[in-house]
This record gives sequence, C-alpha cells and structure tokens, in this order.
Amino acid sequence: MTGMGKMAVPIGVVSIVLMLVVPLPAPVLDLLLGLNITASLLILLVSMQIKRPLDFAVFPSLILVATLFRLALNVSSTRLVLTDGYAGKVIEAFGHFVIGGSLIVGLVIFVILTIIQFVVITNGAGRVAEVGARFTLDAMPGKQMAIDADLNAGLINEAQARKRRHEVTAEADFYGSMDGASKFVKGDAIAGIIVTLINLIGGFAIGVMQLGMAPGDAVNTYSLLTVGDGLVSQIPALLLSTATGIIVTRSATEGDMGSDLIAQLGRFKQPIRIAGGAAIALMLIPGLPKLPFLIVGGLFLFMASRITEVPPVDDEAEAAAAAAELEPKPDSPEAIAEKMRVDPLELEVAFDLVDLVDPSRGGDLLDRVKALRRKVAMETGLVIPLVRTRDNLDLAGSQYVIWLNGVPAAKGISPPGTILAIGDNLDGIPGKNTREPVFGLAAKWVPVELQRQAEMAGATVVDRSSVITTHLAEVVRQNAADLLGREDVRLLVEMVRRTHPVVVEELTPTLLTLGEVQRVLHALLEEGVSIRDLVRIFEALSVRAKTSTDLDGLVEAARSALGSAISHPYVTPDERLHVFTLEPGFEQRLLESVRQSDAGVVLALDAGAVDALVSGCSGLLEEAERAGLSPVLVCSPQVRAALARLMRQILPRLPVISYAEVSRTAQIETLGVVSGAVAIR
Repeated sequence: MTGMGKMAVPIGVVSIVLMLVVPLPAPVLDLLLGLNITASLLILLVSMQIKRPLDFAVFPSLILVATLFRLALNVSSTRLVLTDGYAGKVIEAFGHFVIGGSLIVGLVIFVILTIIQFVVITNGAGRVAEVGARFTLDAMPGKQMAIDADLNAGLINEAQARKRRHEVTAEADFYGSMDGASKFVKGDAIAGIIVTLINLIGGFAIGVMQLGMAPGDAVNTYSLLTVGDGLVSQIPALLLSTATGIIVTRSATEGDMGSDLIAQLGRFKQPIRIAGGAAIALMLIPGLPKLPFLIVGGLFLFMASRITEVPPVDDEAEAAAAAAELEPKPDSPEAIAEKMRVDPLELEVAFDLVDLVDPSRGGDLLDRVKALRRKVAMETGLVIPLVRTRDNLDLAGSQYVIWLNGVPAAKGISPPGTILAIGDNLDGIPGKNTREPVFGLAAKWVPVELQRQAEMAGATVVDRSSVITTHLAEVVRQNAADLLGREDVRLLVEMVRRTHPVVVEELTPTLLTLGEVQRVLHALLEEGVSIRDLVRIFEALSVRAKTSTDLDGLVEAARSALGSAISHPYVTPDERLHVFTLEPGFEQRLLESVRQSDAGVVLALDAGAVDALVSGCSGLLEEAERAGLSPVLVCSPQVRAALARLMRQILPRLPVISYAEVSRTAQIETLGVVSGAVAIR
C-alpha cells in the first residue's frame, strides 16, 4: 500500500497538470467530477474525526493538490462548454436541478453559494490560520524552554525531549503551512467567480456569433451549463473551505469533534431546557406558525430530560484527595519509614528566603538548581540526585544549610534585599562584610539599590540565588564521590550498555562486580577526575581486571586510559599548565618508601620527610594562589597513588597527577621543585 501511494501521488499530480492542456472527453470529465466531490467530502469527514491538527499534518499539501485538481476540471469543463455546448451529464444535471425552470433563481443561488464560501468561510479560515501561525511561532521559544527545564529536572528523558521538540517544530510548521494554504482556498474562490463570468460571456458570444443562435436561446443554453459547471466546482470548494476552517479552529482534545460536541453540550442541562421553553413561548406571538416551534421546543425539552448533568470535576481537588488517601497514616510503619529516609542532597532555607524558591514571587532558585544538575553531569559525569529544597523555621534569618546524606555540609547567609559584592575596594559602600562562600574572597552584602555603585568600584556583583547555587555546586563537586550510590552506578552501566554492549558484557559481572566498579568510580571522583568517559574507563578496567582486581591498580589503569583528559581542567585559557615537580633524588626516596597496606599503597616516610614534603608543597601552593594560579603536583606513575593518598589528607587543594596524564597540547610552566629539604623556586 505504501509503495502504491508513493507512485500514485506523483502520477496524480502530473496528470492534473496535463488536464490543464489536454482535452477530456465528457464521460471522463463526469467520472473526475464525481471523484472531486467524493474526495472533498472525505477530507471534510476526516477533519471532523481528528483529535488535534497535527493528526492531519498533510492537510496543507492536500489543499494545494485538491485546489489544482478542481481548477483543472474547471478548465476542462470550460473547454467543452465553449467548444461543444455540452460538458457531460453531471454538469447538465446540476444545472437543471439548481435552475429549476428559472434562470434568474439559478444564478442567484449560485452567487449566494459563492459569497458564502468567499466572504464567510474562506476569509474566516484564512484569518484564524494567520493568527494561529503567529501565536504558535511566538510561543515556540517558551515551549522549548519548558522542555529543557523538564529534561534538566529529570522528569523526561532525552528521547522524550527529542519527541516533544519535534512536535513543537511540527506544530509551528503546520500552522505556517496552513497560513499559506488558506490563500490557495481564497484564490480558488476568486478563480471560480472569474471562470463563471468567462463561461457566461464567452458562451453567449459563441452561441450568437458563431453558432447563429437567438440571444434568448444562447442565454438559456450556456447559462444552464455555466451554473451547472460552477455548482459542481463550488460544492467541493465549499466542502474543502469548511474542512480548512474546522482544522484551523480545532483545539487538541481527547475525542473527535462529534464526541466533544455531544459531551460538552450535554454538561449543561438547564440551558437546553430554557431554550426549549423559549421556543414554545414563541408560539404565543400572533401570526407565527405554532407547529414548527412546538416540535423544536418539545425536542429540546425531551433532550434536557434525557441528559444526566455531570457536576464539574475539580481535577486538582480529586488529585489531592487521592494523594491523601494513598498517604500512610502518621503512626504507620510506612510513614515512619518515610521520615527516616535520608535524602542524598538537601537544601534548607530560612523563612525570609522563601521568596527565592517561590516562582509566583519571582524566585528562580529551583530552576537554577535544576540547571545545576545538568552542568555537574557534564563536568563530572555524575548525575546527582534531585535536590530536596524546603524551608526551616528553626534557622536563623537569611541562613541556608546544605545537607549531604543527612549531615550539614555547608552553611551560608543570603540577606533579603541585598546583593553580594566581591572585591577589596568596598570600604566606601555601606553593607555587611563577609567572605564569598566558595573561594573565601573578601566580599560585602550591600543593598540592591547600591549595585551600580559597587560595580563602579570594581566589584563583582552576584545576586542571592547565584550565591546559593554556586555554593551548592562547590559542595557537590567536593563530595561527588559520596553522592555516587550503587543504584547510580547501575544506571551508568545501563547507559553504556545501550551504546557499547560488548564493553559492559566483558567487564561485569564476568570480571568485576557492580560494587567493585563503584569503588573505582568513587576513587576517581574523590581525586577530582571526571567519569564522563565511561567507555574508556570500562575498557581499561576490563584489561586490568584480567590480571588483578587490586583497587589502586584498577584506578591507575583507568587514569592511564583517560590520559591528558585528567589535566585538562587545570589548563588555563592561554593553554598553560602550571606544575610543581619533585626533585629526582627525593622522588626516588618516595618510591622506595611505597608500601602495600589494607587501605592501599601508602608512603612509609619518617616525620622529617613528611614535614619537608608538606612545607615545600604548602609554600609553593600559597605563592601560586596569591598569583591567581591553580597548579598541580606532577610525579612518576609508580608513586602517584601513594603520594595522592597522603596529599588528600594534608593538602587536599593540590591535585597530584602523573607524567603520563600531563596535557600533550598545553605549555608546561614549572613553578617550583619540592625536595627533601627545601622547596626550590
């Protein structure tokens, strides 16, 4: 069937074009006129059965083809009328039926049909299509943003978001096409009027001047054919115009037009009863016939008696009632268990910060938190759980608390009516001195009305929602490893399985259990390594796990596979990587002190060596941070794991990477060398 449609449609369109120049015999014209009327009726019925306009998305193109087909039939019938004075049985029968013995009556009826189509239906449908196209295009950005917000919030997946974006684009394209297609219908109505005038004038001239007919006979003959031809054309045009109006005025509902009409009118019993009573009351007017109004009024009253009025349904109230019924009782084990549940990530705000989370009051904190989940996922490869946000009346004014696995991880303030100005030259601006919560920079909470003054003083101005969101983002990054649960790992594995099934099948559960994979990913996140490239990580684990499942060995194998991607976050915009190195003799001493323990490889150093290492790294790091730099400590791969474990305890701000993980494209700039005695600049 599909193959036939692919061939039939192009052949049909080409045939329609040929009809404009190739004469058609009268029997063939009769067949095509019957097809035109039936096809137009079919289009009208289909337009009444659809639930939403996009269910009939081919309609704009169908209007063009149907209009072209009808005009081709007009040309063919005009050719037969003017050349033979006969255009087939269909046109002749319609002419006799409409004229009914009176030429004037026939012409008046034809003109009325044309006015109805052109002035009422076509113009109205064109205007609705134009407004619909404009409103749809204006609403398109908002719909796209709503889809992105649902995707960021985790309410829909990528496939659903892609489908909804396609529907939004298709809807805009449909209404834009309908706006243009309505012009075809309007032009068709104008063309029908012109063709009718040509048939009348041309037929009269041919009958009198060429065929020698009397003027009265010529008028009767050609008027009959013209009216018949025009009626045969106008009826399908009227059906198609009506279908166009129904399509563009159709709202997306759960049923077709007939079902919606009966269901929606049937909700209102009283108006139908009043309408029936009013029809019967009209019988009292002197001179009006009583039987018609009695029949109509009785019919309406009978309909009202048969209708069972359904009270309006409050969907929100029903949903709330259903939720209340399903909600466990306060003393039930389910309710107690629900309160015992610990959310991985929570944000509590004081009573005077509720405006930040209330959209009706302009608060956008919830939207920013949703966007944060996507940003963190792109940076770390970890899809953090939904952040539970709630108010806490026990908190001091302007305070917020970030909870991690049921434990307060960070606190801060965000006073209402203020903005945070970050800078050193703020003494002349009134406000409350503070520290920026993420980097500890000197800052001041200043009134909103002084924002311009703070900017002129060279300060970086941050609004209250951004302060909380940035603080939350930093807490998430620092504790990403603690947010990675077993269920999260399972979802990540399934995500890789969909695109690289062989990689997952080779790794788990054959070589490593899900728990062992979690330990490796946890260790990578703990060292600030993104686990976004899971395919390379899993491939490296598969190779390493065939010889050993030692955790440190697995982690180093994964780091080796990631390579320069590990140092890339520390590369500056001008492609520079600032590093500290170890003095070769001291590095050899560290390598000789590497020992295996239950906690993994460690450095068995004496107190003096540890002090030298710590003091050397601390001095260099403080000097680099004063210069606004973010350096890394580079060492050999054999000592990296043990050295990193030690540095995480005493100097967690300093990342430790191996020579194999240094970026191959960045320019290396050494800031100092750490020795067993003193740091060398």
